[in-house]
Amino acid sequence: MRKEIFDSSDIKRAVKRMAYEIIEKNKGVDNLCLVGIQKGGVILAGRLAEQLQSIEGRLIDVGALDITFYRDDLNTKEEQPVVKRTEIPCSINNKTVVLVDDVLFTGRSIRAAMDALIDFGRPAYIQLAVLIDRGHRELPIRPDYVGKNIPTSFNDLIEVSLDEDGGRDRVVLVSGEREQPVRPPEKKS
Repeated sequence: MRKEIFDSSDIKRAVKRMAYEIIEKNKGVDNLCLVGIQKGGVILAGRLAEQLQSIEGRLIDVGALDITFYRDDLNTKEEQPVVKRTEIPCSINNKTVVLVDDVLFTGRSIRAAMDALIDFGRPAYIQLAVLIDRGHRELPIRPDYVGKNIPTSFNDLIEVSLDEDGGRDRVVLVSGEREQPVRPPEKKS
């Protein structure tokens, strides 16, 4: 079953609200840089930067981060990964870096993104902004800014489609379509 849970206007409102929250938490946009995780996070980081500029009247540095080689499941993939560009247009040393992604699930992509980001410098702070938080964390990672919390089953899928990527702005919940990961058996005490 497929169900649209977020449309274009919902996404616009969420991005605008997150921009205000970023400004409030950081007391402005001084020393701030946005870094989007390829692919949806890059688009959303660009939209957040536009909102921040509209509100604060200042340009915000925006980068793109590919986490392919930092993933902990790279050796379990049957297909070769498609590597996208990484481009960090400014020094991140001593800056507040807001990592941006479309969906937060287990937290493993964010862990990989933090590992990748540290290869570019030593930020003063790393914050996390996500359009959708669907729960089911496997790592102790939580977002600072959330567009919407969506309760899901572990087997559900969340599909984010964005205008800039050839789709139309929307988020769809697909029930029960995710394959179960192969997990080692739990140890008994």
